Amino acid sequence: MTILVLGGTGKTGRRVVQRLQEQGHAVRPATRSTPTRFDWHDDSTWEPALDGVRAAYVVQAEEGETAQLTAFGKLAAARGVERLVLLSARDWAVSGGEEALTGERAVQSAGTGWTVLRPTWFQQNFAEASFLHDPVLRGEMVLCAGDGLEPFVSAEDIADVAVAALTDDRHTGQIYELSGPQPLSWSDAVAAIAAATGRRITYRAVTPAEYRAHAAAHGIDDGAAAVLETLFGWIAAGRNAHVSDGVQRALGRAPRDFADYVTATAPTGVWNPLREQR
Repeated sequence: MTILVLGGTGKTGRRVVQRLQEQGHAVRPATRSTPTRFDWHDDSTWEPALDGVRAAYVVQAEEGETAQLTAFGKLAAARGVERLVLLSARDWAVSGGEEALTGERAVQSAGTGWTVLRPTWFQQNFAEASFLHDPVLRGEMVLCAGDGLEPFVSAEDIADVAVAALTDDRHTGQIYELSGPQPLSWSDAVAAIAAATGRRITYRAVTPAEYRAHAAAHGIDDGAAAVLETLFGWIAAGRNAHVSDGVQRALGRAPRDFADYVTATAPTGVWNPLREQR
C-alpha cells in the first residue's frame, strides 16, 4: 500500500518523502506539478492521488480551504485510507480562534485515524522562504515582531514526527505541538546567522504600518503581508514565547537546536548574497 504525501516537494513534504523512501515505503508525492497531480481546487485530481493509498500526509495549502479538506477527508475514508496526518500550525491553533481549528476538525471527523501536527515557525524559513531569506541576503531583517520570542522548530523534526505518525498506530488520535528547545528573539536568530556567515546582518523592529510599507516595497503582496503582520503581531505580544513537548512525546528525544541548524547551513552558502547573484 502507498503513502500519499501532499505538498511532496515543499519544505516538510520533500523531507517526509525522502524518509519514507529510505525506509522502503511506497511513496506518492503529489502537487500541481508532480506526475501524480493534486490540486485542492480541482477535485478530479483527488481520486487518482488516493488510489491504493493507506495513509496520507496532508498540507492545507491556504487558509479557507476547509470545505475542500472536509470533502477530501470523506473521500479518503471511502477509498480505504487508514490514517491522515495533518500539518497545522501552533500559532494559529493558539491565537487564531475557532475558525483556525476548522481544518483540524475536518481531518478529525473524516472517518479515518488521524494525527495533527502543530509546529512553530520553521528554522528552515530563514533559508527556504523568500520573506525571510531575502532580508538575510539584503543584510537587514525588518519585522513587526518587536522583542517577541519564537521557539523555532526544525523541519527535520517535523518530518520525523510525520513519518512516525504515518507508519505507527501509536500516534493515532494525537495532537503534537512541535517546537524547538528554547524561545529566541528575532534579533538573536539573525545575530546567530550573522556570526556563522561573518556578515553584518541586523534586525529592525517596526510598527505594523511600517512593516506593511516595507513589505510592499519588497514585492510582498497585500494579502501575504496582512497574514504576516498578524503572525508577527502574535509574536510581539508574547503569545509564542513558550516551548512545546511534541517532539519529545512523539520521538522520545529532544528537538533540534536553532544554533545547530545555523552551523550546519552556513557552509552551504545559502546566506551568501554573492552566491545568489551567480
